[in-house]
Amino acid sequence: MDVKKRMDELYALVEYHANRYYNNDDPEISDFEYDALTRELRQLEAENPLFARTDSLATRRVGGTAKREFRKVEHDVPVISLQDVFSREDVVAFVKRVLDQFPDAKFSVEKKIDGLTLVLRYRNGKLEDAITRGDGAIGESVYENALMIPSIPKEIPDKIPYLEVRGECYMDQAHFEAANRKQELTGGKTYQNRRNFAAGTLRQLDPQVVKERGLDIFIFNLEVAEGKSFKTHLETFDYLASQGFHVLEEPILASTPEEVWAAIEHIGKIRWTLDYGLDGAVVKVNDLAQREVLGLTSKVPRWAVAYKYPPEQKQTVIEDIVVQVGRTGRMTPLAILKPVRLAETTVSRATLHNQDYIDDKDIRIGDTVTVQKAGDIIPEVLCVVKELRSESSRRFEMPKVCPVCGAPAEREADGAHLCCTGTACPAKDSRSLAYFASKDAMNMEGFGPAAVEALISEGYIRTIPDIYRLKDHRERLIEEGIVGKEKSVDNILAAIESSKDNDIDRLITGLGIRNVGRQSAKVLAAAYPDMQAIMDASAQELTALPDFGEIVAGGIADYFSKEENRRMIAELGELGVNLSSKAAASRKDDRFAGKTFVLTGTLPTLTREQATEIIESFGGKASGSVSKKTSYVLAGEAAGSKLTKAQELGIPVISEEDFRRMTE
Repeated sequence: MDVKKRMDELYALVEYHANRYYNNDDPEISDFEYDALTRELRQLEAENPLFARTDSLATRRVGGTAKREFRKVEHDVPVISLQDVFSREDVVAFVKRVLDQFPDAKFSVEKKIDGLTLVLRYRNGKLEDAITRGDGAIGESVYENALMIPSIPKEIPDKIPYLEVRGECYMDQAHFEAANRKQELTGGKTYQNRRNFAAGTLRQLDPQVVKERGLDIFIFNLEVAEGKSFKTHLETFDYLASQGFHVLEEPILASTPEEVWAAIEHIGKIRWTLDYGLDGAVVKVNDLAQREVLGLTSKVPRWAVAYKYPPEQKQTVIEDIVVQVGRTGRMTPLAILKPVRLAETTVSRATLHNQDYIDDKDIRIGDTVTVQKAGDIIPEVLCVVKELRSESSRRFEMPKVCPVCGAPAEREADGAHLCCTGTACPAKDSRSLAYFASKDAMNMEGFGPAAVEALISEGYIRTIPDIYRLKDHRERLIEEGIVGKEKSVDNILAAIESSKDNDIDRLITGLGIRNVGRQSAKVLAAAYPDMQAIMDASAQELTALPDFGEIVAGGIADYFSKEENRRMIAELGELGVNLSSKAAASRKDDRFAGKTFVLTGTLPTLTREQATEIIESFGGKASGSVSKKTSYVLAGEAAGSKLTKAQELGIPVISEEDFRRMTE
């Protein structure tokens, strides 16, 4: 194995997935998969220190980055993570290490709430600020939103000069389901787990949204209490409860490795009966003086660990396998399961991905299988329990035609998936139209999947241009109430009308061209003056664009080679949809072509978004990590490890003033 190459891959993967988790609240992989990546990276760093990076998200930094919409706040007490452990042996080893130093030590074993960390500051008894974790050193103030959470005291009885506590903000199941239903009806983003929804809610710019969604909080640590002294962690819990805080429920006091493990097992048994999510159990030294002596490493405290439970697994039976057709026409086999209760919900379906996945695991209809929820979210079939296979079980083969419209199925470029070739497939219609209207594409607020389905079923829309003709049916839509009353109809029509002015990157995204997402669409919009030029570009020409391979370029060229797609674009233009590239028109020149900038720290007058727009307007690219390919590092105040890495690699470091001179 090429160790350096593998470490570079892991650094990129960890940074990408950490950004999805901490900053976008939209993870693509489970916690277990992410933890496996970071463990492998830490092991390789330990074995190959010469290849280790100083700015590694997995091993140097904590959490995400402060978002620009909120005021940045420096933490009084650094918000660091705990060391994760995954086995009984790891837990026992931790407890024994502490007992070797302090034979009389006791341990508080607590539930680890799956939510968003929040630091609360009180001055003279009044709530002064509420700050998210951020990168552990600097967070973002969400004070106005915190005022909307009933379980956060706005004032406490004890008027001490300063109090700082740390808690976990979460959403219970009932509020989660209700909020997701509303999101779906209004065309907003729906969430697959409560942690991400809670995090997205706490970062809303409108505090009323926070109030409506019913967030809650558990306080799990007292950080600072001026004028107060405590001997143990559990004493601080009693004090905080007396001040009206919603403290972490039922911590268990243990003295031996066996008692600690029994407490962890107990929490594991009851975790699915709770109305809030857990992603582990925390073991902390109870005596605060002993904690001081044990201290911290450069990354984690030595007086606590977080045990991560493996995903819950159960056995059930595959009663049937059906084929689902997605918005791009991809045909996906879906296992119909005998319903089983798993990770808080009843699971009756699980994706089987493709024929290769079914064949590799030898999955048959009628088989008993072991299932779990990846990251406690997405049901998946782990394996077949072959000793329980019945004689009546039967193999499954993907159909050669689309099960919805009967059009021939053909293999995609990757060879693993089949795709419907029908141009008028109803299954593709509803999903593709809902995607076209979605926030990531044309951003028609209030025009969600439920509204799209209703309008299709009543014959109002079938194609994308039909959406822009809905205004001609306003009176009938109001009369029939298909998508709501007058206000709802007018809101949808206004959102549709407003979308006509979008730049073409949103239009390209909404077309649902296979393998073309928003970033690829932005590249196209920056490179070509209008849709006509993109439609006329050859696959060979498109491969010259940044990060465009043969598959992406071929997919775009193939899409626009079809006459019905070209006619649809012309029709959209006639209906008033913008077909010209605003990004290309605003492009000043190509002075930064081929140059990659990394932004770090706080610039005096520019936000990162503004600086990135300037870089892209001159043909350059902004990246999130420093490497040998970086052309410049644009550094502001509190630049941190990226600046250090740039200096080590000899990469030019520029200030905002330098940057402005370069763009004159």
